[in-house]
Amino acid sequence: MIFFGYTPMIARLALLFVSGAGLGLFTSQVFAAPLQGYVMVVQMTPAVCMFDAQKSKQRKCLEGYALNISGLFPETSQSECKTASSAALSPLQAKVVARIMPDENARVQLWRTIGGCVPMNSSQYFRTIINYAERLKVPAELTSPETKVVHQANLRLHFLRTNPSLPNNAIRLNCASINGNPVLTEVKLCYKNNGQYKPCSSEVENNCPNLFTIKGSY
Repeated sequence: MIFFGYTPMIARLALLFVSGAGLGLFTSQVFAAPLQGYVMVVQMTPAVCMFDAQKSKQRKCLEGYALNISGLFPETSQSECKTASSAALSPLQAKVVARIMPDENARVQLWRTIGGCVPMNSSQYFRTIINYAERLKVPAELTSPETKVVHQANLRLHFLRTNPSLPNNAIRLNCASINGNPVLTEVKLCYKNNGQYKPCSSEVENNCPNLFTIKGSY
């Protein structure tokens, strides 16, 4: 299952409920610690399912997703971000969000874990993720059915060519090792509070070597 910038369906569905919402989804709620921005984590689903037997039972693995989003994480000095507020979405919004975050239990747990540190409710939060994902153009290497070895510099270049507003230092790549071979598991994108890309802080990990494997999508 391929989505993000190269799949018009996600854009058409998203427009049904995000029209006019844009990236300015913030309420007047005041938090103890200011936000320095957000980090969106795009998982390489085939690799994640290969490494984690528990995740292999989730919908994203069983239905053959090539990519999925695990969350949009606030950058804050606040130590406690839990919330008891509802993570419920309307049926239409839940259907749209499921195209990039297919596991409802994971979505609920995500919101309960970080909802106390974002100045929006759950509907606004997941709407923001849809907006970010809809404008991200994903290089073909990330959704190919073939497993291949790539150069980090080349993958970064493809991201930059297809996303002109994305600076090179706004991308972080994470890998895990199997039999000594590094495999790409996550792509992280860093954002300002207003949704524009920004350089990632030094705390956002980038541990992939120059050469690594992208696992094919089933």
